[in-house]
Amino acid sequence: MNLLEIAHVYIDLVNLEKEIPEEEFRAKEEVGILRSKYHQILMDKMKEEKIEFFDRFDATRMAFDLVSEERN
Repeated sequence: MNLLEIAHVYIDLVNLEKEIPEEEFRAKEEVGILRSKYHQILMDKMKEEKIEFFDRFDATRMAFDLVSEERN
């Protein structure tokens, strides 16, 4: 997968996690695990492509920016 594809999956998981009601804790937990996994994949791919980021929050912002730019 390329960086943009990984960013899309990650952002979709972030948005999905927000939509799951709190009482659906098992589903929320499973999506959270997947989101964390894809966040790590995203950061690994960014490092592989020599894209610098300060921390995981910066990497998240960059993922949102990538997806946003692609949609415009």
